[in-house]
Amino acid sequence: MPHSRHLIALLLVSGAFFVEPALAGIYTFTDASGVMHFTNVPSTPRYADMKRVAYMPEPVSTTRRARLVDPGRFNPLVEQAAREHQIDQALLRAVIAVESGYDPNAVSRKGAVGLMQLMPQTARRYGVRNMYDPAQNIQGGARYLRDLMGKFNNDLPLVLAAYNAGEEAIAQYGNRIPPYRETRSYVPRVLDFYRQYQRGSR
Repeated sequence: MPHSRHLIALLLVSGAFFVEPALAGIYTFTDASGVMHFTNVPSTPRYADMKRVAYMPEPVSTTRRARLVDPGRFNPLVEQAAREHQIDQALLRAVIAVESGYDPNAVSRKGAVGLMQLMPQTARRYGVRNMYDPAQNIQGGARYLRDLMGKFNNDLPLVLAAYNAGEEAIAQYGNRIPPYRETRSYVPRVLDFYRQYQRGSR
């Protein structure tokens, strides 16, 4: 019936104005392998330029959520890297938590990859062949942190700022934390996680 078709069309068009997906802070990026990742908690300031997407919330079971984030599975790798490169385990865990949220497949739009969000040039510098491999990524990140500790006399805020913004940025601003919004947010976040992990290990 013509009138029925017009009525259905009108209801569909009208519904478009009243029903829309909720925006609940969901972000997405596509990694180098073409796999799309979603999160509602961007775990590093480097993800600030990820695309925000609309979605209809769906319940997620506790079991599935536990599988998605399991930091404990990387503990042996973190402990080994910390021991070999004389870095506090709590610091490595804090950097991983902020950089990638413990997602070994995390990729930023700037090209940082893996658990410790290594840039390709940093990975090459420390002999990391596969940035997605958790063991190699953590080793490379730990070695980089160790070198930054030596370069900046164990000044942890400065070390973290260099890890985030690059050594050149620190030098450019007279060995001070550069006035970048991302870096100014990144340093206290890592330090906060660091204190939490330190308390948890006592």
